[in-house]
Amino acid sequence: QVQLVESGGGLVQAGGSLRLSCAVSGRSISSYAMGWFRQAPGKEREFVTGIRRNSVSTSADSVKGRFTISRDNAKNTVALQMNGLKPEDTAVYYCAATGRAVYSIYRAGDYDYWGQGTQVTVSS
Repeated sequence: QVQLVESGGGLVQAGGSLRLSCAVSGRSISSYAMGWFRQAPGKEREFVTGIRRNSVSTSADSVKGRFTISRDNAKNTVALQMNGLKPEDTAVYYCAATGRAVYSIYRAGDYDYWGQGTQVTVSS
């Protein structure tokens, strides 16, 4: 069974940085495309950034230039470096994995495994 565990969330002032980590167990992440999603209170879960098996990444326009995703297949982890945080980045952040051959990296429904989420709060 594949399990994902996020860590690194917390409270930070606007303009600050946080680094989230997603530790994966049960199978090598080299088999998966990985994504980060977030969900703010009263809003739908939204795509933040994702990285394919070949390490090509893509991000939502709202975080481009501020957030960076990376993967370390040897350590079976995925990281999300968040710089220039804004209050509107406040949300629960989820790590997700998909092993499908055909998928949309942007679509939450195409991911098979999810972490429990970690809270990120950005104060103004």
